[in-house]
Amino acid sequence: MDPDGAVIKELLSDLRGFDKEKRRTAVMKLGMVGGEEAVRALIMTVRNDHEDLITRSRAAMMLGQLRDIRAVPPLIQALDAPGFRTPVYAAEALGKIGDPRAIEPLLAALESGNETFRKAIQDALKRLGYSVKEEMER
Repeated sequence: MDPDGAVIKELLSDLRGFDKEKRRTAVMKLGMVGGEEAVRALIMTVRNDHEDLITRSRAAMMLGQLRDIRAVPPLIQALDAPGFRTPVYAAEALGKIGDPRAIEPLLAALESGNETFRKAIQDALKRLGYSVKEEMER
């Protein structure tokens, strides 16, 4: 079932607005409503280098909830995003989506970032059926 068009239209309007709090809320609601337009809007948000870091991180999180394979390339890019949460949520989302294209970029990012980021990457790799311990023993 497709989400209500009027609701999506309002959320997309909020996402394009100047009010940071409305954009943050719109991203969460778009992720809960789902659908074609929501996925496209969340992908654009996670790719937007000028977006508020919290809004961007929430977009990555919600893309993981929606598990749409089209989100894999922008989520891979988001592993290098500024801030703390966006890369963590991007790694978690890649694990939830389960596309093997994420394995190499996740391995490359494993050496960077803080412990929380590395743990998110290890968990994502495990969900993708990849054992980090085996790789480290080689």
